[in-house]
Amino acid sequence: MVKRALISVYDKTSLLDFAKFLFEQNVEIISSGGTARFLKENGIPVKTVEEITGFPEILEGRVKTLHPKIHGAILADRSKPLHLQQLEQLGIETIDMVVVNLYPFEKMYIANASDEEMIENIDIGGPTLIRAAAKNYKNVAIVCDPKDYPIVVDEIKQYGEVRLETRLKLAQKAFELTSYYDSIVARYFRDKTKEIFPEFLTLGFKLHQTLRYGENPHQMAAAYVDLRYEGTIMDTTQLWGKELSFNNIADADAALSIVKEFTQPCAVGVKHTNPCGVACGETLLEAFEKMYEADPISIFGGIVALNRTVDEKTAEKMSQIFLEVVIAPDYDPKALEILMKKKNLRILKVKIDRLNQNELDLRKVSGGLLVQTPDSTDYNELRCVTKREPTPQELEDLLFAWKVVKHVKSNAIVLAKNLATVGIGAGQVNRLWPTEHCVRIAGPKANGAVLASDAFFPFPDAVEVAAKAGVTAIIQPGGSIRDEEVIKVANEYNIAMIFTGTRHFKH
Repeated sequence: MVKRALISVYDKTSLLDFAKFLFEQNVEIISSGGTARFLKENGIPVKTVEEITGFPEILEGRVKTLHPKIHGAILADRSKPLHLQQLEQLGIETIDMVVVNLYPFEKMYIANASDEEMIENIDIGGPTLIRAAAKNYKNVAIVCDPKDYPIVVDEIKQYGEVRLETRLKLAQKAFELTSYYDSIVARYFRDKTKEIFPEFLTLGFKLHQTLRYGENPHQMAAAYVDLRYEGTIMDTTQLWGKELSFNNIADADAALSIVKEFTQPCAVGVKHTNPCGVACGETLLEAFEKMYEADPISIFGGIVALNRTVDEKTAEKMSQIFLEVVIAPDYDPKALEILMKKKNLRILKVKIDRLNQNELDLRKVSGGLLVQTPDSTDYNELRCVTKREPTPQELEDLLFAWKVVKHVKSNAIVLAKNLATVGIGAGQVNRLWPTEHCVRIAGPKANGAVLASDAFFPFPDAVEVAAKAGVTAIIQPGGSIRDEEVIKVANEYNIAMIFTGTRHFKH
């Protein structure tokens, strides 16, 4: 039975109807500050916190509810005679419901508010009230989300109280909220101290959507969002199509990461998080056609990312093949009309210009988490180590292929020609096999192509395979104990070779 409720909220969404319901149920309402004024102005009688505690708000509202007469009323365990005896001795009446939500620290953080605004939006009393009520959920209902008001109303109407199982769920939600809130505050201070790897790493993610299933139909899944970053796969607007799947999101994220590497019109095709084709062109249509020709087989059922507004001609070309997802910064009306004729196509809009280079790379492993800074360094040097230097065209293609190979699962090899991939070898356990794969896929296109390797060549065998296929230039990190052997083979075939001094493993 709810006899007394404390209400102190920043977000007053739906509060008036909820408070009116409690008042009509003869619940005594205690409130503070702006919430008390809001309720009184709307004809709902309240007792102020000051009336209960006999102590005024101080420090410009920094201290309002932090008082034994409030927290004793919330924390008392009704099953313990000693607790009830002490309350009676001190003249404290129990509080059966706490309705509290928090200062908008997250909103201020996302908006890059001033330090003064940030500090003043660190809520102290709110989390304390929420945690106290949640701790004592067997006796107290904690309501920290306006979306839960209808649940509480229905339970009181139906059962005359908020049931224990519901109070337990509300308590869990309360601790999830305060934990998330504190993680954002900790992150704000971590931004200021510039500490990348603190002793206690707190991560704040909010539920974005539950998914139909995970990588496979027997797995449950959900997507969580970090609201701090824009231009991410979680920041897209879906213009058309059914709900994104777990795999759609993973693949679209991979495609988006690659397309952001390029300033020229670019098209990226992805299957199973690996690119199957990447190309740049004078126009978006040219880029898409070159990307498609790079691997017209694998792109079937794939994801395409583009870094320009999709025009009618490009949309018409895309509509001729089966795609799962298209992601771009915008779409011409006619292009959108064409693409929306494909009922199974998901159409996403996103800010392509946001790189988010400060976002940490997180990877779950059994029993823990691997955390690293993003792979945002292209190279430390560009040093030609062979007798022949690359031509301007070869160098342009080498740098293009180098940007692509960093997004391919290791061991990775990329063949490219005229700013388009002609062969991509991914995820092999040695460097020879992906090279052979690239040469086979490229066929005659390998002749005159360039090659990028995400790590050094431990043996010259892969270089020889590429050379015999007609590859004319290679870009790689260097650093192998057999570098001289590799360079010797390159010179024998008149191949230009560039060392970057930077490795791009992707596991």
